[in-house]
Amino acid sequence: MQGIVFSIEEFSAFDGPGIRTTVFLKGCPLRCSWCHNPEGQNSYPEIVKSPNGCIGCQRCKDSAEIREGQLVYTEESVQNCPMGLLRWSGEAISVQALCERLLRNKILLQNGGVTFSGGEPLLQSEFLFACLNELKGKVHTAIQTSGYCEPAVFQRAVSLSNYILFDVKLIDDDLHRQYTGVSNKTIRKNLSYLASHSDRFVVRIPLIPGVTDTEENMTGIIQVLKENEIHYVELLPYNALAGGKYKMLGKEYRPGFDEQKALVIPQKLLSENGIQSQVL
Repeated sequence: MQGIVFSIEEFSAFDGPGIRTTVFLKGCPLRCSWCHNPEGQNSYPEIVKSPNGCIGCQRCKDSAEIREGQLVYTEESVQNCPMGLLRWSGEAISVQALCERLLRNKILLQNGGVTFSGGEPLLQSEFLFACLNELKGKVHTAIQTSGYCEPAVFQRAVSLSNYILFDVKLIDDDLHRQYTGVSNKTIRKNLSYLASHSDRFVVRIPLIPGVTDTEENMTGIIQVLKENEIHYVELLPYNALAGGKYKMLGKEYRPGFDEQKALVIPQKLLSENGIQSQVL
């Protein structure tokens, strides 16, 4: 069995307990307007081009193709760039090869572990579950997820992993559809299951200026947290440099909000409602 991975980052301190290796799986059913990993949205390998250092020779475009009205680089484009600015994002790798690579650092990960992120790692659920089974008992495993998947898939993920990092973005379903492209009903259902069946998880809230960090949204999130008896969350500040990756994919960054707006960290509101928080 093979999966598509677009990055493996070692010595991560923000993707679960301890020092970890994070595996980013390609493909995501959401299209968050603020997405920090646009190269992880499509489930297939694709070519990205660094915008820095281009000498304008056009050799990459001469060997590109037009598909559905868009310029698409090819392997020939990669080979023809004299500056080496084009590369593939995403490679197929087997369960065995990936796990062998991860376990080379087993000693270094003994106080941390391996985290599967994305994209949305549960979109490649069978590959993910095969990896978790292979790593079971050898290293601590975690999944960073939007929670958007079939309940049966999510429940299996909870049973196979040691830890879940669960993103909560927007409580209002209409706003959730507007900014992510999908409903949050399944996400909320899976969160309730997680809270009632495990204590090995953390809720994470991305703080998007004027979108998720509003008093209305935070009040709604606090209500859901209370309903599920969740008393601790981690806050993820918005990265103003996120738009830079879109140029590499030939896409326009359209966050759908004013990214210059001052970021409001709602720790006081959380604290007043008995919920501890940490800004990462």
